[in-house]
Amino acid sequence: MKKIRNAWKILAVASLFTVSACSGATDGDGKTDTAAVESETATAAFAAGKYDPPIEISTVLMPKKYVQGDTKENNVHDRWMLETLGIKHKDTWYPANDDQYKQKLQLAVASGEKLPDFVPVPTNPVLTNQLIESGQFMPIDELFDKYANQILKDHSAEHPELWYPFTKDGKKYNMPILEYTDNDDTELWLREDWMEELNLEAPKTIADLEVIMDKFKNENPDGLSPDEVYPLAITLKNNTNTWMGSLDWLFGAYGTIEEQWNKDADGNLEYGSVNPGAKQALAKLQEWMEKGYIHADSALWDESKAAESWTKGTAGILPGANWVPDWPAPDLLKNVQGSKIKAYPVPAGPDGLIGTKWQNSGVNASIMINKDAEHPEAIFLYYNYLLDNLANPEAGSEYEYGFAKGYDWDVIDGTPTSDKDKIPNFSNEFPFLTGPARIPDLYMKTLVKLADGEEPTTPFEKQMAEFRKPENWYAAKVVMSQQEVRKQNYFTGAATPTMISKWNLLRQSEMETFNKIIYGQLPVDAFDEFVASWKSNGGEQITQEVNDWYKSVSGQ
Repeated sequence: MKKIRNAWKILAVASLFTVSACSGATDGDGKTDTAAVESETATAAFAAGKYDPPIEISTVLMPKKYVQGDTKENNVHDRWMLETLGIKHKDTWYPANDDQYKQKLQLAVASGEKLPDFVPVPTNPVLTNQLIESGQFMPIDELFDKYANQILKDHSAEHPELWYPFTKDGKKYNMPILEYTDNDDTELWLREDWMEELNLEAPKTIADLEVIMDKFKNENPDGLSPDEVYPLAITLKNNTNTWMGSLDWLFGAYGTIEEQWNKDADGNLEYGSVNPGAKQALAKLQEWMEKGYIHADSALWDESKAAESWTKGTAGILPGANWVPDWPAPDLLKNVQGSKIKAYPVPAGPDGLIGTKWQNSGVNASIMINKDAEHPEAIFLYYNYLLDNLANPEAGSEYEYGFAKGYDWDVIDGTPTSDKDKIPNFSNEFPFLTGPARIPDLYMKTLVKLADGEEPTTPFEKQMAEFRKPENWYAAKVVMSQQEVRKQNYFTGAATPTMISKWNLLRQSEMETFNKIIYGQLPVDAFDEFVASWKSNGGEQITQEVNDWYKSVSGQ
C-alpha cells in the first residue's frame, strides 16, 4: 500500500473553547478586558507549554481503531493531551466518513450555523475557497508569526508556494499541515531479472528505453510470446499525470508536463497539455501502441489496474514512486518466481530534456480558525509539540520508540520494539488533531542515508531501517538524484470563473483527442487542431485567469 503517501488524510479538528478567567485585567471602565485575559492565558500557556487550568475543545474525529479498552470518548491520545497540554475534548463530532464530514461542513457554512473554532480542510481548492469566502474564518498571518515553531516557519519560507491555495487579498487563512516531500516523484521500476538475463544497461534516453522494451517483448526471458508481453504499464483512463502508471516522465522528455500548469520561458503559466512538446510525446506513444509496447486496454485501466499488468508478469516497466516495494511489488514477487525489481532514473528525450511532475510542497492539508475563536493560538501549541517531540524524537525521550507504550510500541522479552507482529493489539491509529507530525524532508533524507550504507543512529532512522525495504532506500536515492528535473504545478487555486463553466468539456476533449492519437485513430497533426480549439473555447481566457490568480498570490 502507499504506506507513507496515504498513511494519513486530515480527518479531524474543530474546537470550541471555554476557559476560566485567570486574570483580573480590566478595561478603562473597570470591566474585565476579555482580550487581555485571553492574551495572558495564551502567553502563560506557551511559556509553560501547557494550559493551566485546562481548556476544553470540541473536535471532529473520524472512526479509529481502539484497543486496550479505549473508546472514542476516552482514549490514550485524549488522556495524553489533557495531561501534557492541558487540553480536553468537549462536544466532539464523530462523522462516519470523509464525505459525511465535508457535507456537514458545507451545510453549516451555507446555513450560517456556528462553526467550531478549528476546522480541518483536506487538499481541496474549491472547498478551501468556499470556507474563505464564507467570512467565518480569520487570517492567520499574525498568529503564525507569533506562535508557529521554527520547523513550520522554515519550511514555509523555503516553499512560499504552499501558501498559494490559502491566500486571499494578500492574507493567509489556513495553517498548513506538513507532509513528506518527494514521496510521489516518478521513477521507472524495471524487471531487474529481465535486465540481467538480457544483459541490458540502465536506459539513459528514450531511445535506450525503446531497445529495452523491444527486448522485453520479443526476447522475453520468461519465455512469454510477443503477444503476451506489453512492456510499459500505464493508465490512459482518467489522468496520465498521476501516481502510478504515469506518463509525466515521457512528456517531460519533450519539454512539458501534461495536465498541470508549468512556467514558460517568460515566467508565465502555461497548461502543459497544449505545449508543442506534448505533440512529440503523443507521436511517440502512437508509435509504441503500434509496436505493442503498450496494452490496448490501457484506456480502460486506472492506476491500480495498470499496476496489475506489471505484477502479473506481463509488463516489465512500471512508472511509480519510491514506495513501490511496499505496494504493489510484493504481488509481483509472489506471482512470478525469481522476479526482481529495481528503480531507474527517468530517461532523457532526443534533445536531452528530462522532467517529471512534482506537486508536493510538503503540505498534506490545513486547518482554518473560526474568527470567533476564544483561543486561536491553541492549535499552534498542540502542533508545535508534535513537530518538536514526535516528528523526529530524540534518543532517550519518552517517544523514542513510539507514541504510547502498549499501543504502537512495547517491551517484548526485555527489548523495546515497534514491530506490530510482536505487540498484542498493536495500534498506531491515534486521533491526532493534526494527523501524525512529519518534517517534510526528513523521510527521503533518511532513506538516502540508509542507501549510502550509513548506520541508522536516531530513533526515526532506526524505524525507517526496520520498516522500509532496501529497494525502497535505493529508490529514494534515485529520486533525489534527479531533483532538478521536477516540474512544479503552479496553479493550486480554486477553479477560475471560466474553468467552472468550460473546464470539464476542455478536459474531455483533451483525453478523447490524445487517446485517439495514441491509438492511431487520428493523425498526430490533430494535436494542432485540438490546441486551436482549446484556446478558442475557453482555454485562452482560462490561461489569463490562471496567470492573474498567480500574480495575486505570489506577488510576481
